[in-house]
Amino acid sequence: MSIQKAGAYAEAGVGQARAEYGAFEAEAKGPSASAGAEIGETGVGAMARAELASVSTKAGPVGVKLGLGVDTGLSAGVGGVEAKVLGTGFSVGEKNSVSVLGSEVECVVM
Repeated sequence: MSIQKAGAYAEAGVGQARAEYGAFEAEAKGPSASAGAEIGETGVGAMARAELASVSTKAGPVGVKLGLGVDTGLSAGVGGVEAKVLGTGFSVGEKNSVSVLGSEVECVVM
């Protein structure tokens, strides 16, 4: 059985540094922008993202991101629901998060 889906995605950015060690991750990003849309049997979504800069870290299922961004869009499917307007919003499902103006605190359900 195959899952049917269709979508489009574009991304551009300047500068990214990433490090991983076991369950720990750290990342720093420069200016970036992306846009995407997807529809399929498992869900639908459209999101536009623009970010001036950010730094993030994860330790296992918990992550924190400090940045300035204006993500806007909505997605819903079997993995959960995400809604953001100008970088402020939430995600509930496999990834639970709260975002304010591009900074975010998240917990991934395993």
